[in-house]
Amino acid sequence: MMLWIRNIKMRLARIERLAKEAKKKVLDVLKKGGIKGDPEKFLNTYLQFFVIDPVRDEPTNLMRRLEHLLDIRQKRMKLGLKQVLPDLGEFTRNNLEIMIEAARALDLIYRIVRHYLMLGQKTNNWILIMQLELEMPQIVKLAETYYKALDAFKSGKPVGDGIGALAAATLMNSGGSAIKKEIVEDTIMGVTERKGRKLYVIKAKGPGGTVGKPGEAVKKVVEELKGKVSRIIMIDAALKLEGEKTGEVIEGVGAAIGDPGPEKFKIESIAMKYSIPLDSIIIKESLEEAITPMRKEISNAAEKVIEKIDKALEERTKEGDIVVIVGVGNTVGIAQ
Repeated sequence: MMLWIRNIKMRLARIERLAKEAKKKVLDVLKKGGIKGDPEKFLNTYLQFFVIDPVRDEPTNLMRRLEHLLDIRQKRMKLGLKQVLPDLGEFTRNNLEIMIEAARALDLIYRIVRHYLMLGQKTNNWILIMQLELEMPQIVKLAETYYKALDAFKSGKPVGDGIGALAAATLMNSGGSAIKKEIVEDTIMGVTERKGRKLYVIKAKGPGGTVGKPGEAVKKVVEELKGKVSRIIMIDAALKLEGEKTGEVIEGVGAAIGDPGPEKFKIESIAMKYSIPLDSIIIKESLEEAITPMRKEISNAAEKVIEKIDKALEERTKEGDIVVIVGVGNTVGIAQ
């Protein structure tokens, strides 16, 4: 047990260093941005900021209640950043928001591991200590992944999770002068034609770090078209299993989106309301690849995705049909 505790403490010290370094990097950006007030006090306010889940025993309007809380949380963060960094650009503030989230995740990992270590020592619970020791390599790897993500968002580089947005942007611009507009908050839509079909392509508004509100956008587009949509095709990154190839593109059905629930619920609901087939195309990658600078194998997958969309248009739709394409993911570094 003493050996386990020693090993846990060594790895916990590593996580603590990463958490402190992450905090330092965020503080540097805040200072360079000309923050008004104490940067450390401001950051500490958000490092342990929390959202209490809505009551789930009463499922009535559960998704709406959850969305309301998530919207309040996001607006609170955006307003806080705008108040202390009024001269910083919107896209830079969006990237800084993601950096704070990464630093918050590291701080949380450190505090949870420390909690279980101290609890195991306090209660002399060798089973708890043993379990923690066995999990530590994966926990440290997770912490290192979040730490690596900081530099990507600081420099505004595209990340692996943005492959859906990249494929959508490529598709949006493939037809020449696509008509683009911001349809809902932080979400744009471009109208173009391909294979004789009219495509409504949706993605988050770039190049700042945001995922937008794709569910709300799909709902609004389909309602405006009065349900006259022959198909909805979603594109997103998905976590691969160990041993699988990075950048592999596969197809399925359903709403490919990893949000807490509200956006996915809206897409499923509107598809069901108008009996619209819902297809998905996913690009496999690891968690580390998803939140660190986009690798060549992942960026190359955008063309493969478009090939699969072309095949879907030819096989499952007819000329003159309207198809909604949704590129899901963080659009940092990816413009319109």
